[in-house]
Amino acid sequence: MATTTRTTLNTPTIPEDITKDELSLVRSYLLLTFIHKVFERDCRVIGRSGLFKTPQLYMELVTGATKKTSLMLQEVTRELTSHNLKITTIRQDQRGVEASYACRGYTGEINIQWPGFRNEMMQRMRAYLGLNPELAVLSKNESVEQMAMSI
Repeated sequence: MATTTRTTLNTPTIPEDITKDELSLVRSYLLLTFIHKVFERDCRVIGRSGLFKTPQLYMELVTGATKKTSLMLQEVTRELTSHNLKITTIRQDQRGVEASYACRGYTGEINIQWPGFRNEMMQRMRAYLGLNPELAVLSKNESVEQMAMSI
C-alpha cells in the first residue's frame, strides 16, 4: 500500500495539491524503472550463463519487454514533465521503495511496501513479456520471494 506525505514550500501563491493521477505517474515511474533494470540484468545473465542451448531466443523475448518498458518510461517521463512533477530521490530499504517528489510548489513522498511493489512488478512484467497472468509457474509467495530487487 502506498502512503504519501506532503509539505508546502513558501510560495507567493497557493499551488494546487498533487492529484491521484499524478501520484499514479510517480508510482508508474518507480515500477517501470525497477522493471527495466530487472529485464536488462536478466538479459545479460541469460547471455552469459552458458546454461541455455538457444539463449538468443530468450534474450529476444526479454529484450522485447525491455524495449516496451523503455518506451513506457519515456512516456511517463514526458507526462511527469507536463505536470511539472519531478522525482527528486528514490530510496529503497528492507520495508520498500520511497520516492521524494516536487510538484507545483509542494514536496512529498510516496512509500510503497515490498509485497505490493513486487506483486505489481510481476503482473506488469508478465504483461510486457506477453505471458498470461493466470498461468504463473510459481505460486504468488514464491515468485515474490525469489525476485531480488535493487536499482
